[in-house]
Amino acid sequence: MGIKPLRMTMSSVPSSSDAEHASNSSSFHHLHPAVQRWVYTQGWRALRKIQEDAITAILDEPSDLILAAATAAGKTEAVFLPVCSRLAGEETDSSVRVLAVSPLRALINDQSQRLESLAEAIGSTLTPWHGDIPASRKRRLLAHPRGILMITPESLEAMFILHGTHLRHLFGDLRYVVVDELHSFIGSERGRQLQSLLQRIELVLRRSVPRIALSATLGDMDLASEFLRPGGGIRVRRIISDRDPRELRLQLRGYEIGADGDGITRIGEDLFRALRGTDNLVFANTRADVELLADSLRRHCETDRLPNEFFPHHGSLSRELREDVERQLNDTTRPTTAICTSTLELGIDVGSVSSIGQVGTPHSVAALRQRLGRCGRRPEDPSILRIYVREHELTSRTPPQDELRPEVVQAIAVVSLLLERWYEPPVSGALHLSTLVQQVLSVIAQYGGIRTREAWRALCEHGPFRDVDAHTFGMLLCDLADHELIQQAGDGTIILGVAGERLVDHYTFYAAFSTPIEYRLIAGAETLGTLPAMFPLTTEAHIIFGGRRWRIVAIDESARTIHVEPAPGGRAPWFIGSGGLVHDLVRTRMREVYLAEEVPRYLDPSAHDMLTQGRDAFRRFALDERMAFQHSDKLLLFLWAGDRVLATVTLHLRSQGIAVDPDGLALAIRGTTEEGVMNALRTLAEDSCDAVALARLVDAKESEKHHVFLGSELLARDYASSMLDVEGARRTVRAILEQQLGRKGSSQAMPAPTDEG
Repeated sequence: MGIKPLRMTMSSVPSSSDAEHASNSSSFHHLHPAVQRWVYTQGWRALRKIQEDAITAILDEPSDLILAAATAAGKTEAVFLPVCSRLAGEETDSSVRVLAVSPLRALINDQSQRLESLAEAIGSTLTPWHGDIPASRKRRLLAHPRGILMITPESLEAMFILHGTHLRHLFGDLRYVVVDELHSFIGSERGRQLQSLLQRIELVLRRSVPRIALSATLGDMDLASEFLRPGGGIRVRRIISDRDPRELRLQLRGYEIGADGDGITRIGEDLFRALRGTDNLVFANTRADVELLADSLRRHCETDRLPNEFFPHHGSLSRELREDVERQLNDTTRPTTAICTSTLELGIDVGSVSSIGQVGTPHSVAALRQRLGRCGRRPEDPSILRIYVREHELTSRTPPQDELRPEVVQAIAVVSLLLERWYEPPVSGALHLSTLVQQVLSVIAQYGGIRTREAWRALCEHGPFRDVDAHTFGMLLCDLADHELIQQAGDGTIILGVAGERLVDHYTFYAAFSTPIEYRLIAGAETLGTLPAMFPLTTEAHIIFGGRRWRIVAIDESARTIHVEPAPGGRAPWFIGSGGLVHDLVRTRMREVYLAEEVPRYLDPSAHDMLTQGRDAFRRFALDERMAFQHSDKLLLFLWAGDRVLATVTLHLRSQGIAVDPDGLALAIRGTTEEGVMNALRTLAEDSCDAVALARLVDAKESEKHHVFLGSELLARDYASSMLDVEGARRTVRAILEQQLGRKGSSQAMPAPTDEG
């Protein structure tokens, strides 16, 4: 993907001169004559390289395959030309032949329009299936299953529950499973749901079905292969094209804010000038920012006496309000910009938008890539990304973490990894117990009842939840029974309980994901706002919210409330990382950005100055040589590690009686010396550390949709598996201790920065 600053003009789109003409094609003659005729009727002068390779691979051997290339590279046709050639002349009304799973209704609509004539050319049919498809069309497929079915994971889940006894009839002669946008599923609850559904189809059929996945080019294709076929990734073939014809037009804008402002007004002014009259998505990391921006932009429209084009979209809004915004985005007769949280990142049809805005530092490369993917899909359209980053004004009271300008530097690190096509890998060993709850209830609904061992073998031993052992699975069933979601019949069969039937019967059950769970922050009688459960929250811990520092006095997990009181300590530093967990490599890349001299050309003058200031502070604090120094009444420890490692080290130090809180890029430690901290870290480096025991110290562990049905022990296990990283923490701590030994003696003479910085 080429990159240019947003202010520069777009380059021309590369032609297809690199593809072979059909007459000279090495693969075209392998296609069925009906498919060949269809290609000619499209007016194509050539097949692209990835299409040539896919034809041979798919027709030669029916096995699992990944096609990885850029958006608009022709991946869809690369799959369906040979697949339809295989189906041509073999059509019957006895089974769906191709199951194509897509993450978006918009993609299903787009692809069904592109491929419907191809299906007709071979005498087959193509049926899109989602909430907007008429029920009569769905009933027709259920009565006479045939051809190609395009569906979302949620609709496929509903099919298992509502038509479980007919699945063998529906998919009995299934030849291929096609998974579109594979990269969007990897590492998520929705991805684990998809893996389970594909496994359950094969259990119904009692045979393996070749899986073909379409994906953006990923840095770790081994990971993608293992995701597509859990336990058999080594046998998945790959066709990879690194060529990306689309241009990325990018600008990162910096905003310095004082104690009396939040920068939203100025960002709103810039957004209004850039976006008015077009369709766009603007993502913000907090619901508060969404509302403030939407209000600011609405007032701009009113001042200019224009119809409002800017609307908020987040999980706290009613379903009716959210759906109204979605309808407006799909209405091509009126420009609409949605100011949103992650609610519009994936899974909802919003049509094609002109550009993507990101207000606040993107917390992950994967999320930024997914958001960028919502921008225009034609090869001639550039991907336009505008990032708006706020930093606090520098004063004599600015803490070192803020002097480093971490928001700007993290944004640069994320963009650099995006351009390298690296994305965060899924957490190894994560249990995904929330999605397992959903799949247990779904399997019971599918069959009407199931034996415990059969359920464990289907979902865990031979399914995607392979890190869940039989004992843990039994504990999960007990927790579900305690909530009356399941009960055991006289013959030992597990069936749905009263509460389980109500849950499964509601349409919201079909989705594995939901808006991230947040806790209400309460000070006295006043509600300050909400906070996602992303960091280890415990009583007596300190947090930063609304520009002030607070001490947690009580946490009520059942009510999802956190009670706080003001804490002393001057102005609170700017807290980064809201919206999701930051990976180790992002923090490592941040350190590399500080050490480098190059200035990215997509920075505006303000962001350029902030990067220079951050690098100057990094050198002044000698962070290239040391990891910790005293500042005011706190010892600041810089690990340059991801949030899972920071959480693990934080909890370990607290378990050793040390007062510590995550504070921007650093851990802020009170009441002890650097030597005392190093002694505590040695126990982590040398001794075995129980992640589940550390997780038990956390008072707010619910973060996924079905966590509410888990008991405290399983919540601790799930939290430990996904939010903590003991091995990573041990490696990080050992490196710190080795560095300390290497500089022992010389560092004692190094003056620590004063409060004046």
